[in-house]
Amino acid sequence: MSEDLVSQINAAMPGFDRLYGLVVEEVSDQLARARVEVRDELKQPYGLVHGGVYASIAETLASLATAIAVAPHGATAVGLSNSTSFVRPMTAGTIHASARRLHAGRTTWIWDVECRDDTDRLCAVTRMTIAVRPATTTTPAGPNRAGAGG
Repeated sequence: MSEDLVSQINAAMPGFDRLYGLVVEEVSDQLARARVEVRDELKQPYGLVHGGVYASIAETLASLATAIAVAPHGATAVGLSNSTSFVRPMTAGTIHASARRLHAGRTTWIWDVECRDDTDRLCAVTRMTIAVRPATTTTPAGPNRAGAGG
């Protein structure tokens, strides 16, 4: 993926992903990378990075990479399953995430996502399943399947 597209993705980063500070570094149909700077707002009461941060990073990377790949075919991508295991706590530094595609099917894609610290130690691992569905459009009357009219 071009640096221009990555820059556009980061500039247009929506709501929650922007809130926790996701910065996409690379995205393709087989690999996606991003980073998040650890700050106090991302920590749970014991001072560790909240598990939801790792799960959110994984879901966004897998969904984004899948969506970019399937959009030209009139499809969209949404998270179907997120199973995140926490290996090592983080309290400071940068979360470095890498998503690798394991399966690209007609209706589901499966990704493994690793979150590592600044010294490359594994902190969390996620298995993401992404549902691939026909793209929808929204009209004043509500959502309609693409190609189904109005």
